[in-house]
Amino acid sequence: MNAIYTTEAVSTGAGRNGSARTDDGRLELRLAAPKALGGSGDGTNPEQLFAAGYAACFHSALQLVARQAKADIGESSVGARVSIINDGQGGFGLEVGLEVVIPTLSHHEATALAEKADKVCPYSNATRGNLDVTITVTDD
Repeated sequence: MNAIYTTEAVSTGAGRNGSARTDDGRLELRLAAPKALGGSGDGTNPEQLFAAGYAACFHSALQLVARQAKADIGESSVGARVSIINDGQGGFGLEVGLEVVIPTLSHHEATALAEKADKVCPYSNATRGNLDVTITVTDD
């Protein structure tokens, strides 16, 4: 397969308590472990970045499948909740909850679009089978 888009980022310093920067310099931020993990919580953490990326990516996929279906999804939104979990084997994993809000469609129509979006979203395809992702569709 040929790459359609590639980007790069580098983390420096002390990982969760360091900094991260993209190769084009558009994103540059201080990282800090969240208070729940014993950190200061006064910076961005990787799970926040993952949640923002997944929400935006899934929303773009939702807009794509809606255009293909000629469906008006109006002021739709996608929220992502990312949790660090103990994997029971001395390590950690992630679980994700996505909330898809499409107030302009029936629950059935919105759910069908969310299911289609899940099949084309690069984040969904990358995480499928690797972590638990729950998709909830609401109208508010």
